[in-house]
Amino acid sequence: MSKVFLLSTNISMEPYPVYPLGMAIIAGALVAAGHAVVQYDFLAAGESEEALTDAVADFSPDCICLSLRNIDNVDSFAMEDAWYLSQAKELLAVVRSKSAAPVIVGGSAFTIMPEAILDYIGAEYGVIGEGEEIICSLVDALAKGDNISRLTNGQLTPLTAKQMVSPRYDQDIINYYQKESGQINLQTKRGCPHKCVYCTYPSLEGNRFRPQDFTAVVDDIEKVQRDFGISSFFFTDSVFNDAKGLYLQFTEELIRRDLGITWTGFFRPQGFGREELRLMKRSGLYALELGTDAGCDTTLKGLQKGFSFDDVLEVNNACIAEKIPAAHYIMFGGPDESYDTVSEGLRNVEQIETNVVFAFSGLRVLPGTELHQRAIAENIVAADNSLLMPAYYFSPHIEVEKMNEMILDTFKKRREWIFPPSEGQKRLSVMRRFGYRGLLWDTLVSFEPGRRRG
Repeated sequence: MSKVFLLSTNISMEPYPVYPLGMAIIAGALVAAGHAVVQYDFLAAGESEEALTDAVADFSPDCICLSLRNIDNVDSFAMEDAWYLSQAKELLAVVRSKSAAPVIVGGSAFTIMPEAILDYIGAEYGVIGEGEEIICSLVDALAKGDNISRLTNGQLTPLTAKQMVSPRYDQDIINYYQKESGQINLQTKRGCPHKCVYCTYPSLEGNRFRPQDFTAVVDDIEKVQRDFGISSFFFTDSVFNDAKGLYLQFTEELIRRDLGITWTGFFRPQGFGREELRLMKRSGLYALELGTDAGCDTTLKGLQKGFSFDDVLEVNNACIAEKIPAAHYIMFGGPDESYDTVSEGLRNVEQIETNVVFAFSGLRVLPGTELHQRAIAENIVAADNSLLMPAYYFSPHIEVEKMNEMILDTFKKRREWIFPPSEGQKRLSVMRRFGYRGLLWDTLVSFEPGRRRG
């Protein structure tokens, strides 16, 4: 048995505090393998370096695992102000002041650019991709004194449903997120078959959906509800709805078990309507986050989204008809954007009735994506740029400041349209101070004519 100290380095509250699900899954795997584990969330513990060093010294671990969730906040207005790797590097130095144990780094952010991050942070080892099986092998090998590779790739043999591990939630960490956001994360499937030019999900989790055992997922929900009193959940699937309708099978299992929960997730705005929404609403769905991504068909095609803006409006209207709040996330300035498409996109946004729209300026360029190759070809980023520091794609056909002014002129018309992203964070922070919990943006939606909530 080894003693393993797990550290979640995330300190971002954007768009709301998010439970460190990846760390909880790794903890579940290590405990099942017979190891002693401490889970430490730097954010939930008050961001105190002194408390962190005390926790490390008290536990005296044989191995330390750092979980990296995000590189930055993908907001071009923030740039270096919201670059999280420097914080992770500092925390590693804090940990090492009390322990000489070897450090293994993993997590979704790490997998995007493992070599560059490992070099920057200065840890001994890194895990690429799914880690719940690999981490147990690495911990055992370190205990034996074996030589192990600096980087271990968990993407070579994607895990099956039977191999996926239930998260091991921690009471103290649960208490923090219950107080701050009122909801806990779970996942019903991994992977994504879609081919959006900017997205890393297919490289992180594979290019097909791999559903978990739905009965086991609902068992986890029931356990969290029973043990921790949590009844609100966010499903962190890359896309909750899928063309085969697996999400409806999961929904039916929720209805069958009748747990009385509420839930939300991230949806593709295509392929479902009122019938599907009614079914999901019966199971506890109370809001949707929609990957609309672009404002018109030209830019949707440039992003390789595979749906049209008419699809977006159809889904939005179905949400209104079923009185389920929805939030659209739209990026301006991407491939094939021009002043004409910006104008068309803004006119289309005005057709999105009732629901919330978050707008972003530019697209974060990440390695291994088609957007990265296009950015190199258009001389937007250099071929030798590691992309460790934030770099953004803006169409060469637009001038950024002018485009931003066009967006601002439109978005000031309605309070449920939010641009830039920092404006949304200001509003949400105020609402949290007044005791609101959950998604918060859903309070801006009202289905009564002439009225706005919030």
